[in-house]
Amino acid sequence: MSKVRVQAFSMSIDGFGAGPRQSLDNPLGAGGTTLHQWFYPTRTFQQMVGGEGGTTGVDDEFARRSMEGVGAWIMGRNMFGPQRGPWPDASWKGWWGDNPPYHVPVFVLTHHPRAPVAMQGGTTFHFVTGGIQEALERAREAARAQDVRIGGGVSTVRQYLQAGLVDELHLVVSPTVLGSGEPLLAAIDLPRLGFRCSRHVGTNEALHVVLQKAPAA
Repeated sequence: MSKVRVQAFSMSIDGFGAGPRQSLDNPLGAGGTTLHQWFYPTRTFQQMVGGEGGTTGVDDEFARRSMEGVGAWIMGRNMFGPQRGPWPDASWKGWWGDNPPYHVPVFVLTHHPRAPVAMQGGTTFHFVTGGIQEALERAREAARAQDVRIGGGVSTVRQYLQAGLVDELHLVVSPTVLGSGEPLLAAIDLPRLGFRCSRHVGTNEALHVVLQKAPAA
């Protein structure tokens, strides 16, 4: 059976999944790029951006696995772009250029309707105004028995966690502190939601923690 997964989601030592003051010039918020320093050097990331080489090892293994078996993505509007309110026009198509790294349908949570946007490489952005349940239903159908990945941002991950809809959670604790920003797990009771740590691996760049939901009795 397909799973709903949060994969390779980076957070700071003090619990923030994004920095404050996101903008067009600073899409991850102040200090946000430090959360992903484990990811940028990997072979997986270099291939995603059209580069060559890159590091192998544990960090790359987790990065690669995070992309495997995924048939659809869900993300919040915050992750898709910096605009707020009604879409001013159809010019903004994400941060990733003409060929985004997803290569499958992506469902964007928003309060404002917009026509789907087809990109190169098989990515099509669909804009969902009916909330997280509608987005998940549509993503499951599009994924065709593959997994659905909840991409972010922080608010989107929190909503799916609080609704009990996430089966697997892979967090990457990066050796950085932000002081402020968007807290990922504040007031979320992971044990009550059924999560248990199934794997944890430290590298020079991060601590990878995999939490899985125990099967219902």
